[in-house]
Formats: sequence, structure tokens, C-alpha cells
Amino acid sequence: MYIVTIEGIPYEWLEPLQELHAHVFDGAKLSVEKLERKEGLLCLLAVEEESIIGFKLGYPHPDGVFYSWLGGVHVTKRGQGIASQLMKKQHEHIKTLGFHKVRTYGRNARKAMLITNLKHGFDIVSTFVDEKGRHKIIFEKTVD
Repeated sequence: MYIVTIEGIPYEWLEPLQELHAHVFDGAKLSVEKLERKEGLLCLLAVEEESIIGFKLGYPHPDGVFYSWLGGVHVTKRGQGIASQLMKKQHEHIKTLGFHKVRTYGRNARKAMLITNLKHGFDIVSTFVDEKGRHKIIFEKTVD
């Protein structure tokens, strides 16, 4: 496995990224238009035998914090540390871009990701209920 880092939209990998996103998020669509609205998009793709098996997407938030937006690993590849490798690589890369803090949101429905965030030094800083009525946990971490 190797990790591909792309600043901007990963057009070359777009179709397999969309397929994996749908797999991870119960059929939810990841449109090109949505990606194009994310200024400063950073994409990390875990690739094995030329197939994407994991991904991590993020972008700068207007308050100067890097927002780690979406990520996931194919169900057949979970439990192998791929999400952790993607997270570590993302944090290393955003440091080179001048970011000192990263933020992400989590939900109780995705407990493995909550645990991964905590294991990697994130702090719970707040919670909120989104527009769909889902409770979300806000995690932040300093990447200095």
C-alpha cells in the first residue's frame, strides 16, 4: 500500500474515490461540484494494487484551522491501521502548508473513528446537532 497526496481535486482518481465514498457512507454521492466548492482541498488516497482502499479529504476552514472533512477505509481493509496512516500523513502535510491546528467532526454512529481521533491526540472541544438532527462531536488537535 502507498499513499497518494493531491492538492486539489483528484480528477485522475475521481471515479474510484466516488465509489469508495459511496461504499463507506451508505451510498452517499460525492459530487465533483461539492469537491470544487472546497477551496484548498487536500486529498490523501491509500492505494493498493492500483485500487483506492482508503481516503482522507480536508480543506482550510475560514478561521485558519485545517478541517479534516471526510475519510474512510473499505470494509475489507479495516483494522489494518490504514485510517491512522492517512491521518498521520495528512497532519504531516498540513504542517508543511503552515497549519497549526486540525479539526474534525465525529458521530456516535462511527465509533471506530471517534476512538482513532482520541488515540491520535485529538481533544473533544464541543458538540452540536446538525441540520439533519444528528449529534456531532467536534475534535481538535494541535499539529506543531
